[in-house]
Amino acid sequence: MHENEIAKEIVDAAYKVHTTLGPGLLESVYQAAMVYELRKRGLRVEVEKPIPVIYEDVHLEVGFRADLIVEDKVIVENKSVETLHPVHKKQLLTHLRLANKRLGLLINFGALLIKDGISRVVNGL
Repeated sequence: MHENEIAKEIVDAAYKVHTTLGPGLLESVYQAAMVYELRKRGLRVEVEKPIPVIYEDVHLEVGFRADLIVEDKVIVENKSVETLHPVHKKQLLTHLRLANKRLGLLINFGALLIKDGISRVVNGL
């Protein structure tokens, strides 16, 4: 399955989760619902996966934890905030580079309309 096909399923799942639950819950609730919804669709999902970072000669076992990695191709960063800031997209781009992935989705379940809360971030796609 290609990154764009996976992203389409993720966006569809986010829409379903958001319209069912609405905004205003904790990020962990949306994340659990997304994992359930994506797995129900037959997608492989890793949750809070530690990603190592190598800096010069130092190997940091947990440089960061990816909220979700779907089909080992797309990183999903879940938020539940009133407003996304530019740093959120920059963080996701850094995560994509460090994990050697090409596509990430930043999903803000705090948005009134989920279509306004989803951003694609690409790393050389």
